[in-house]
Order: sequence, then C-alpha cells, then structure tokens
Amino acid sequence: MDLHIDDFYKDAAKGLLMLYQAFPTKTTLYIDDLIGYIGPDEFGLPSDRQQRCLSTFIWLAEEGYLRYQSTIRFEALDQIELSEKAFLRLSNKVEPLPTVLADAPLSVRRAQGSLANQLRHALQAQDSEQVIAWMQVFFQY
Repeated sequence: MDLHIDDFYKDAAKGLLMLYQAFPTKTTLYIDDLIGYIGPDEFGLPSDRQQRCLSTFIWLAEEGYLRYQSTIRFEALDQIELSEKAFLRLSNKVEPLPTVLADAPLSVRRAQGSLANQLRHALQAQDSEQVIAWMQVFFQY
C-alpha cells in the first residue's frame, strides 16, 4: 500500500481548506499545523514526513493550484494563497448533491454542497477513503 499517497491527499486537503478559510488573504502555512510537531532527527534534519508534506504544497504550486513567496526552512510556506483554479474547484457544488441537501434552500445547497465543505466533513469524520475520493474529484475538474 502506498501510504505516502494517502498522506499526500490528506495533507493537501487540510492545507487547501486552511487557505480557503483565509482566502483571499495571503498567509503562512505551517507544516506542524497539518501533521503535528515532529522533531528533527539526530543530525538536525527534518523528518521524511515533514519533507513530504512540504513537497505536497510545492507540487501543488508548480501545478498551478497555489502561489507562495518563499519557504521557511522545512517548517512553512510564506505568503501562500489559493490560485483562481483551486478557489473555483473548492467553491463549486459537487454532483450529485448529498441527499440531505436536496430540499434545502439554494444558498444552503451552494454553501453546504461545495467541494470544500465535503472535504471538511470527510476530514472531521476521519474518513480517509472519503478524503481521497473528494481530492480525486478536486484534481479531475
């Protein structure tokens, strides 16, 4: 099993939602806020997990989902923000809409039926398979 891919989806989902909550403000995204504190190894180097998490966001930026000014060692990305592409994907209503929202007012369906909200619910439920499924939807738009 490729656990690093599962981590990639989870880290990306958490970070994208943090940036969505801050949008349109540029912010600093700390790796510890995503994966918890992991101390450096005996040589003072960051862990493989920290490096993979940071690499997730560098890759997302290279693919046009994010913009950032600089990295702060292996600890954070500074002046980071969602690109238009990522913002629109997270804001879009998912199809099919969850059945609990079928009879809700349009404004509720728009907000609660967004991809960002579906990702938020999957993360809160700690449902890794659902997080992966929603992130795959994010990348398929």
